Amino acid sequence: MLEPTSIVPTPRWARVLLWLGLPAVGAALLLAVAWLLSLAWLPLPGPLRLARELPQPAASIAVPALGVVLGLILAALADRESLTVRITPAEVVLSRPGATVAVPRSGVAVAFADRDELMLLGPTGRELAREPSHLSRGRLRDAFTRNGIAWADQDPYLSSYRRWVPGLPELPAAAHALFAARQKALDSGDDGDRRELRAELGRLGYVVRDDRKRQYWRRTDG
Repeated sequence: MLEPTSIVPTPRWARVLLWLGLPAVGAALLLAVAWLLSLAWLPLPGPLRLARELPQPAASIAVPALGVVLGLILAALADRESLTVRITPAEVVLSRPGATVAVPRSGVAVAFADRDELMLLGPTGRELAREPSHLSRGRLRDAFTRNGIAWADQDPYLSSYRRWVPGLPELPAAAHALFAARQKALDSGDDGDRRELRAELGRLGYVVRDDRKRQYWRRTDG
């Protein structure tokens, strides 16, 4: 019997540790830097010599405060990948802070973890969802299989990917234009543009897999 709803969340303790730990580490690191700057005998380049001359006690307060702020910024960036997977009788919902993807449950043929991403594919191999995930693969496998959705230990189409290079005769001009634009986004680190162009290629029937800053592609079956 299928469960009415299954939820696989990022553990609460992991998120608490993230939000408390990174600011504490940031403050400690900058305090260590401040201590090094206080050593009069230590030779320092020009900008750091100026930092050594900051008035006290303001500097002793400002330095750890800056570390806390930097730690909070890093925590916010990392927390964006805190994924929660919710499987209901109607859909599979992948949600993280600032983003939610809902896929009809009947359309999901297989789920798997590809490196640090959770993937959902349809019956023709079309990519339905791809979200950052650090959830336990064992917990994900149990949740999907309990609900009648196949789980694969790796991408079942892994051997079908080919590397994109400009001018491949198998690809039409429209696909080449999107791959070229996406390559620029990969090189510049523009994640938003990279994801948007991946979706555009998906609408043309192509699935894209990145390896460092190289793009690999395959056609869907339908």
